Amino acid sequence: MLDTCVLYPAPLRDTLLRLAERGLYRPLWSADIVEAWGRNLVEDGFDPDAVGRLIAEMSNAFPDAEVGGYRSLIDGLTCDPEDRHVLATAVRADAAAIITFNLSDFPASSIQPFELEVIDPDTFLLDELDLAPGPVIDELKKQPAANRRAPLPDLLDALERAGTPAFADDVSGRTAV
Repeated sequence: MLDTCVLYPAPLRDTLLRLAERGLYRPLWSADIVEAWGRNLVEDGFDPDAVGRLIAEMSNAFPDAEVGGYRSLIDGLTCDPEDRHVLATAVRADAAAIITFNLSDFPASSIQPFELEVIDPDTFLLDELDLAPGPVIDELKKQPAANRRAPLPDLLDALERAGTPAFADDVSGRTAV
C-alpha cells in the first residue's frame, strides 16, 4: 500500500512503479491517496493537465491498484486521523504493508489487529534489493535513459534526496558508480 508521501517525489515514485511493473510487488492505493497526491503536485506548481495525464497513466498501468470500499472502516481506526483512510485502504486490500515516511502516524496499537507492517520506503527498497538484486539494479540502470535524465549516479543522488539514502548507498556499492 503506497501512501501519498512516497508517490510525491518523482524519482522515488518512478522507482517504486518500475519495480511493480517488473512484478516484484503489487502496488495499492486509493482514490483519496491519488487525489491528495495530485492536489499536492498542483499546489506546488505542476501543470494540472500534466498531473491528470500522469494519474491516468498510473491507472492504466496498474488497473487493479486502486482499492475501493474502505471508507466505512475509517471511523473504527485509531491511527492518526489524517491517515485513517490510508490504514482503511490497507485493511480493505488485505495489504501486507503500508509504505510511508509517516511511521509515527501508525502506532503499533493501531495496526496490530490487522497483521500489517508500516515500512519506510528506504527499508522497503532495501528489502526489494535483497530479494531480487538483479531485477532491481537492472531497472535502476534503465530508469535514467527512459526519462531522458542523467546517468545512474544522478538517479541515486535523487533517490537519496527523496528519502532513501541507505538504498541509494547500497545500490551504489553494488554497481560501483
